[in-house]
Order: sequence, then C-alpha cells, then structure tokens
Amino acid sequence: MANGFTDRRVFGGPPDRPSGSVTGPGTEYTGRYVVLLDPSDQESGLNALRSSAGIASVERVRGAEAANAAELLERPDVSVHFEELGAAVVEVRPDQRHTLVTTAEAEPSIIAAEPERMVYAMPITAPQQAPTEFFPAYRSDEDVVACHTRTEIAAAQGPASDEQSFTWGLQAIRANLTDLTGRGVKVAVLDTGVDTTHPDLVRCVEGTMSFVVGEAVEDGHGHGTHCVGTVAGPKNPQQAPRYGVACDARILVGKVLSNQGSGADGQILAGMAWAIAQGARVISLSLGAPVGPGELFPQTYEILARRALERGTVIVAAAGNDSNRPPSILPVSRPANCPSIIAVAALDKSITPSFFSNGGINGQGGEINIAAPGRDVRSAAPGGGYQTMSGTSMATPHVAGVLALLAEANSNASAADLVASLKSGAFPLTQPVRDVGAGLLQAP
Repeated sequence: MANGFTDRRVFGGPPDRPSGSVTGPGTEYTGRYVVLLDPSDQESGLNALRSSAGIASVERVRGAEAANAAELLERPDVSVHFEELGAAVVEVRPDQRHTLVTTAEAEPSIIAAEPERMVYAMPITAPQQAPTEFFPAYRSDEDVVACHTRTEIAAAQGPASDEQSFTWGLQAIRANLTDLTGRGVKVAVLDTGVDTTHPDLVRCVEGTMSFVVGEAVEDGHGHGTHCVGTVAGPKNPQQAPRYGVACDARILVGKVLSNQGSGADGQILAGMAWAIAQGARVISLSLGAPVGPGELFPQTYEILARRALERGTVIVAAAGNDSNRPPSILPVSRPANCPSIIAVAALDKSITPSFFSNGGINGQGGEINIAAPGRDVRSAAPGGGYQTMSGTSMATPHVAGVLALLAEANSNASAADLVASLKSGAFPLTQPVRDVGAGLLQAP
C-alpha cells in the first residue's frame, strides 16, 4: 500500500456522458454514479440526493443479506445503498447528472461521487518463449544475503523444470517450505465464480454468492476457478503438482464478473460488502480497468479500502497487463492504484517482471507494492481439470494466500500489521521498485 493519500472530497466525471460510452482506451462508463457517504450520517446524504437529484427509489442492502443485490443493481428505477460500506450506486437521468455532482459538492455528508465504470478479469494469452533458468535476480546486499543467499534458496526450491511436487510459483515464494496452511482464515475471491464441484476445491469453499443477474456462481469463464485454486488448492490435489498456497484457508467466492469476464463497480462493491460482513480477512481482486498516465486513483475505492482495513480486511488487486516490455510500460490499473490496496506485479520463472505487467509510473497510489509468480501458472479449471494461465491476475491470489498464512500465524494481527509483515518479508530484487515494489513475495 502506497503512502501519500490526502483525505479530500472528490466529485466529478462525465455528467453528460451517455450510458455505455467510452472516453479513451478502456474507459467505459455505465451511466450510474458511485456515492460515498459519511458512515455516521448516511441518511442526510441520501435525502439530499432524493430532494435535488431526482433519486426516487433507494433500496438498502446489508452485506450479510446480499442475495438480491444483483437484481437491484440491474433495475434502472432503483439506486442501491450498501449500508455497511456507507456507499450507494445511484441511478440518475442524464439531465440530472450535473445536479447530482453539484449536490454532492454542497452536502457535507457526501464524501465522494464518481462515475461507475466497467471492470474486467485480467488473464492474458502469453506467447511462447524459450524455457528460462530458475535463478532469481536477488540483490547482493550483504545484509540480505546473510538472511537468504542465492545458493540456499536455489537449493531449497529446486529448478523450475522440477514441478513434480510443487508448481514453480509455490517454490519461488517458499510456500513449499512453510508449515502454515491458512487454517481458519477467510479469504474472499471476487471474480467470475468457481467450479463448486471441482474435487480439489469442494472442501475449501465455505460460502458463495453471485452478484451477476441470471448467472449462478458456477464459473463459465475459468478465471475465478484458477484464482481460487491458487489461494487454497489442497495439499494433495487429484493431480500433482500442488498449486495452492494456503491449503486450509476458507474461501468465500463472490461472482462479481460475468462468464464473459466483465462487471461494473457496483457489483464489486456488493461483493466487498458481502465479504467483509462474512468476516473475510483478505479480499482478492484479480480484476480492474486501465488508467492513463497521471490519472488519479478512484477516491471511492480508496475510502472503501480504508474502511475495510479498519475492520480488519486487507484488499489485494492485480496491477494490470497492459504493458509490452521493454518499450512500453503502462500504469497500474484501478482499483490496484489505490494507496490502501496492495498492487501486485507479475514475475516470470526467471524472477523478472513479465512483459505484460504494469509498472508504478503514476504516483500517489499508483505504485507496485509487491511481485509474485504470474507467468505460466498452473491451477484448477472448470470441469474438474487444470490449466495454465498468465497475468497479474495469477500473481494476485499468491499474495492473498500468503496473507492467509500470515493471519494464521498471528490471529490478533490488525490488517495494517498483516500488510507490514507481507512487505517486510518480501525478498528484494535487482529490478526497479517501479516494477517489483518490495520484491518477491515470500511465505512466512
């Protein structure tokens, strides 16, 4: 999580932009607004919107009772209030959007109002490349080498070609060497759902909820199942090698992206509210939307991430796959670009940044915080099988799994404590902090 956040009120967006329009590459708006309310005075903000911005019907959703959230978010005549988050997704006529923004600016109980955007799953189809030697480019600083020498780690992890027992990713982060399993720790994976009948995953899935109208939590895409498997695939899968970081973690699966891999901010917020209410210690978001150079992080997600931290929940998100290294490095995607959300970069087997992995070229939240295996990652697939995928989406659940291990190791740790332990435990790399943050993720 980056520093530099200033708690200021932010309002704006395209008040006259039609629903579904696009401004710039990858910027797709739904026509609705996400409004952040003062948690101690939510009704004043809602009443101001009702009286001046034409917001007629507001339906209240409590996180633990979110079964109807998907249907409500699809209704054009309804605005949805997520009471526990202090947030609302507001339907407003095009001719009222300017009024909504000016009302929000004048009403003290409204903290922020921003246009709702579309978000997407972020796997990539990586081109084939020649096999690379598994030999991390660690720093040679004497104090670092005293703790973990290259020789020690190489000997402990084995070569990348030896994946008979553990995937290269688990070896790289030393998950194959820890006795921790994430036992009893709840991790929410908000994604395209999960194959609830996969023999490897049946045992770890504790709760499910779909926030996509007309689609059950069953994963028709594959992205969500892969991410769930990386977080908590079993110690002894049906088919080796082992690929799950925290094999005894309890997984909450929120389907916030459709089987086509897309969703909107409102669905993400609904999933976050549900996950926090269910006691998730970690929320894993392998999703996002691109931002432009110099673009500020979304204030709504930042405030919600801070509120989540206060309640003991850490949010981790994919940095995005828009780059084409070395010539083109693009900014960390939203919502990973929020200062209070952990932004995860992807690494190849050579422990160098994957060509597609975005970089920390935007300040004030747009930094990379940590790097994890994200290229050629094997995990579960719908239908009871397995598949190899690449992307910062694949790196993110590695981090979520390690956070579960840290939470198991110290059940009394605050969310801030978990983040500090995660970053301080990372192994420094020779690549720029812009690309790898604190360094290579390491299991405790």
